[in-house]
Amino acid sequence: MNSIAPPANNQNNNAAGAGAGSGGANSITSSSVSSSASPTFSPLYQQIKALITQGLQSGEWKPGELIPSEIELAGRFKVSQGTVRKAIDELSAENLVVRRQGKGTFVATHHEARSQFRFLRLVPDGGVPHYPENKIIEVKRLRAPAEVARLLDIKSGDSVVFIRRVQSFSGIPTILDDLWLPGAIFKGLTAERLNEYKGPMYGLFETEFGTHMIRASEEIRAVCADEVASELLQVEKGAPLLNVERVSFTYGDKPVELRRGLYLTSEHHYRNELS
Repeated sequence: MNSIAPPANNQNNNAAGAGAGSGGANSITSSSVSSSASPTFSPLYQQIKALITQGLQSGEWKPGELIPSEIELAGRFKVSQGTVRKAIDELSAENLVVRRQGKGTFVATHHEARSQFRFLRLVPDGGVPHYPENKIIEVKRLRAPAEVARLLDIKSGDSVVFIRRVQSFSGIPTILDDLWLPGAIFKGLTAERLNEYKGPMYGLFETEFGTHMIRASEEIRAVCADEVASELLQVEKGAPLLNVERVSFTYGDKPVELRRGLYLTSEHHYRNELS
């Protein structure tokens, strides 16, 4: 993924409008199982997993809410409890749902501490990971450049919201983020709203715009700080930085965020766990 130059400052125009909510798709039913692909090509538990995912995508079960028990889902879809359990096992492994001992299975939410660090991989060399302080530099609505449009699967020239922010750890500027979001989804997202919100940004996207990030694709390379990064991260021009370019996806593998982050790694490192 090529680096994307930030837009010129003279394009400033804060996003305006009302927040978008979750879609209003119909509830899934047991009859949906028979219309799915043949078990020869799709195992039954995969069909059940797809149906549960449809419920998550349509907003039948919202982030943080308890979903029906395995017994209830088995009755609903007319399959065995073991089949439902296997489907939920995979959904749990993919961080779409969270099992809580003695309480049941809940839709994953970015408001949980464990979820906040799924998409923040920069951790201090010493001590425990902690969430950084955010400073919003600018928010503007503009027309999508061709490369941004391609990665967000929208048309060139479509409305996008551009956000630039600096994240600091213990008062030290460490991450410079440039984000592009589809304007049609993130109506009403402004610098004022971002500054007012005290939780993780993905939590805001989830709560007010009905957009839950479920996975991301990243490309990482070493770069040198340009004039903008030098000023905002308070480092010398040409200082080594880690460039992380990410496309984040919601349900249905729909891209809903393009992010270019520049990371200062003098006291932090990028950690990923492979399994």
